[in-house]
Amino acid sequence: MEADITSQAVGLSNTDFSILSLFLRADFIVKSVIIILIACSVYSWAIIYDKFMMFRKINKETDEFEDRFWKSKSAETFYNSLPTKLENPMAQLFKDSMQVVMKSRSKTNLSQRLENILEVNIEKQMNLVNNKFTFLATVGATAPFIGLFGTVWGIMNSFQSIAISRNTSLAIVAPGIAEALFATALGLLAAIPAVIAYNKFGNDSKKYSQKLENFSKRFISII
Repeated sequence: MEADITSQAVGLSNTDFSILSLFLRADFIVKSVIIILIACSVYSWAIIYDKFMMFRKINKETDEFEDRFWKSKSAETFYNSLPTKLENPMAQLFKDSMQVVMKSRSKTNLSQRLENILEVNIEKQMNLVNNKFTFLATVGATAPFIGLFGTVWGIMNSFQSIAISRNTSLAIVAPGIAEALFATALGLLAAIPAVIAYNKFGNDSKKYSQKLENFSKRFISII
């Protein structure tokens, strides 16, 4: 670490402040912070894209499913026409619930049992829909603090550079300050999209959960 600080102190002619140069000049701790934040940001964007496409797909398929369901002659006929493998949450909810109805020999308290089954199945389907939401929330909450840690460490390096060189020139402290600000910027870059996406998808999830609950109520009424 001291060698890195000394190299900063004597390297007054090094005025390259490109992103790559800032990363290469940083010590092990700051490099680790930068790598962690970049990895979190990339994975967050992958989740954001995946969830955006998923909600667009399931909303479209759910509307089509409901339209076909309410136009069918009976729930049993529609159940028999469903394919073996289903990806849509509402279709899977209906299929799992109908299996219980078809296997049930006793009609006593069928409505209550079906209501309990639908409630469990809704929770099961929503857990699949909400998968990886926790990661977005974690990145949104922790990334700024991870970046702040890199900032504090970079400023510490700057002060130590001043102490070693006994020179308060901006050329001495600038590299450490730049590394510090770079870590902060990456922390915000990772956190802001994650928070926005988490709030948006959380709202989409609530709306879809309400769709499933409304379908369940209507389904119970016809059974």
